[in-house]
Amino acid sequence: MTRIAILETGHPPEALKDSFDDYPARFRALLGETVPTTRFNVQSGHLPSDPAAFQGVIVTGSAAGVYDDLPWIPQLIDWLRAARGRTRIVGICFGHQVLAHAFGGAVEKSDKGWGVGLHRYDVHTDEPWMQPRARTLAIPVSHQDQVTAISPDARIIASSGFTPYAGLAWGDDAISFQCHPEFQPDYAAALVEVRRGSRIPEPLADAAIDSLKRPNDRAVLTAWIRAFLLLTPPPVEDHGSGI
Repeated sequence: MTRIAILETGHPPEALKDSFDDYPARFRALLGETVPTTRFNVQSGHLPSDPAAFQGVIVTGSAAGVYDDLPWIPQLIDWLRAARGRTRIVGICFGHQVLAHAFGGAVEKSDKGWGVGLHRYDVHTDEPWMQPRARTLAIPVSHQDQVTAISPDARIIASSGFTPYAGLAWGDDAISFQCHPEFQPDYAAALVEVRRGSRIPEPLADAAIDSLKRPNDRAVLTAWIRAFLLLTPPPVEDHGSGI
């Protein structure tokens, strides 16, 4: 049985495709090369016919917003509602937002503007899959939308002043994070440069690039995600490698 489904909801900008590995490869690296995966192009309407055929599912990031009038977004929302409780689900960035929306929360384009660079979050819970323990996490981010309300059955597992709902969990089988643990710092920096001056103001871009030079906790968060999906705590490499 294929163990993990990767639901691809977006693609990297054209300007970065020749310089960096393909986006799904980043999630395969996050899981470890020995974990079998199957990719689904959600924008083309492809979704697993049976969520229970997979041990877990990752919903990736996207340039789209959950409120955009695109035919694949309602299809994904319906699929997530039907899949809940039948497989383990992880949402990343757009995936975080669409899970919150599908399960009864709200998402909006934030009046705080872009979140870019390395953001640090406070961790509020001690989930079984949170090994090794960490009270804060510094992870690359790239988002303008934010979850602004959550359902009564959601619990906040991570937050910051900029992103109050940075990490969420529903029961024991669905979690999501606004940040990008699959982004290596050089890719996060290149993404900022692509958007510098047009979508991201120059001073914010400068601060973001500078922040990405600091140590990060990608290795910790990727270990948590692997442990959540595979139900076994994996080893964690040093220095925030994330792989």
